[in-house]
Amino acid sequence: MPYQAPIKDMLFVINELANLQAVSELPGCEDATPETAEAVLEESAKFVANEIAPLNHEGDKEPSYWTKDGVITTKGFKQAFRQFADAGWQGLQHPTDFGGQGLPKLVGTPCVEMLHGANLAFALCPLLSDGAIEALLTAGSDEQKATYLEPLVTGKWTGTMNLTEPQAGSDLAAVRTRAEPQGDGTYKIFGTKIFITYGDHDMTDNIVHLVLARTPDAPAGVKGISLFIVPKFMVNADGTLGARNDAHCVSLEHKLGIKASPTAVLQFGDNGGAIGTLVGEENRGLEYMFIMMNAARFGVGMQGIGLSEHAYQHALAYAKDRVQSRDLNGSPSGVAIIHHPDVRRLLMNMRSQTEAARALAYVGAALYDAAHHSEDAEVRAENQAVYEYLVPIIKGWSTELSQDVTRDGVQIHGGMGFIEETGAAQHYRDAKILTIYEGTTAIQANDLIGRKTVRDAGKVAKGLIAQVRATEAELAKLEGADFAAIRKQLAQGAADLEAVVDYVVANIKSDIKGVFSGSVPYLKLAGIVLGGWQMARAAVISQQKLDAGSGDVGFYKAKIGTTRFFADHFLSQSSGIRASIIEGSAGVLALDIDQF
Repeated sequence: MPYQAPIKDMLFVINELANLQAVSELPGCEDATPETAEAVLEESAKFVANEIAPLNHEGDKEPSYWTKDGVITTKGFKQAFRQFADAGWQGLQHPTDFGGQGLPKLVGTPCVEMLHGANLAFALCPLLSDGAIEALLTAGSDEQKATYLEPLVTGKWTGTMNLTEPQAGSDLAAVRTRAEPQGDGTYKIFGTKIFITYGDHDMTDNIVHLVLARTPDAPAGVKGISLFIVPKFMVNADGTLGARNDAHCVSLEHKLGIKASPTAVLQFGDNGGAIGTLVGEENRGLEYMFIMMNAARFGVGMQGIGLSEHAYQHALAYAKDRVQSRDLNGSPSGVAIIHHPDVRRLLMNMRSQTEAARALAYVGAALYDAAHHSEDAEVRAENQAVYEYLVPIIKGWSTELSQDVTRDGVQIHGGMGFIEETGAAQHYRDAKILTIYEGTTAIQANDLIGRKTVRDAGKVAKGLIAQVRATEAELAKLEGADFAAIRKQLAQGAADLEAVVDYVVANIKSDIKGVFSGSVPYLKLAGIVLGGWQMARAAVISQQKLDAGSGDVGFYKAKIGTTRFFADHFLSQSSGIRASIIEGSAGVLALDIDQF
């Protein structure tokens, strides 16, 4: 099923929920008018539909592969990446000083969703480059910025992040890769890094590896980690490429999904030492790498949304085409399966969750823009705090639901969904990694509790809940069963989320394991309630549009109906989730280790 970007819904969200007009009034964002945004989204949609989406299934069947001379990517990827870079898509959100277009995150985010929705494996390469760019913009020296940023921003080169080692998965305190100073400002890097996305490929002439390593006198643990730039090819003073660096891909992983994306094992220093340069200060590497990780975590959330959208489109087309059984209301012959109630339920599961996650993520993108562009320092700080609270939810909740959405897509296809030729199974397989890389869902949930809720005693969370209740008040002004039902479930969801925030803050010191045993359910609850809040806002605005006699009547009525479904089927789960968090730790911790 060819992917088509849902431009109408994207534009509705960025304009009506995320308030693009307000973003375009921020310093440095003046070019991001609604008219410009619409033109950018339409061009992006055409590009990904014509050039990127057709490579998706082919990449699953004929993945990238390793040779002694380097990794060869799926046929067509190299040409498509050159088109992607030459058209300026890599630099869409990056500074004009380094060859980018300087558009705000709110405009770039739908384009990121489109790219991932069209071809997840392909889109991972630009995603990693985005993270490397953000890290160097924040912590790179003037010389490093001058050397590396323009080639990365323009897509001439690509970037990677190198954290994980065979003995150190998420526990970065166990990193052993070492960096030996050479006395001339460079270091020799020795070690092995695994799970390196696009750690080697043939799509560009150079790859800029950002590598975590320890210097000889570094303190133990995460406080002794530094960050280094280790290019595949050394860069001469005039910007041309020099000698091959001692950083080599020694194998690729064989994976469940995203098969076209080469996941490399990189070996540094087998032939005398890979040359690297320090980014920022020694022993602050994890701090700098978190810049990359936060950018990537938001991006992975968009992967979940884009993949869910593609799976929904795929299943919808099949449901309209596949004839099976008679209509329950009576029909002389078989009907398309979309007439059957349970297929409708599955499609609404897919659609409503995808739309809720999209709305929450785009609102998060607008918060990021205000945090980086507002002239008022207090406004910047407030928006940054809310954005940081939302990032683990956007990453964790959006990727978890993508597994449910893609599973439902397979179910709608029935037996044909289990057959690879239909393509439905690829979505399901590709979705699994999203809840794992860039920090598992449990890591996102731990972050949500430890750094984002406990640290400020729930202040940001309570501020969001207050906004949810303001939307409840707006719902109360509207007549009809749909709005009464939405309001009822949203009000209960807000109360449940507030109870959980209070529980976390009150019990973190006295029962830390009990609190963290409910961390993932807390993340899920926050996603459902805050996503439901955005859907409720969309329903209110849609009714206002209908009352004013403006716009697409079918679109606005569908938005209200989809919100009603989300309220009845997902917001209604909030009380059960609250109970599992507040009362459920006893069961989680009931067995001794030797009883398992």
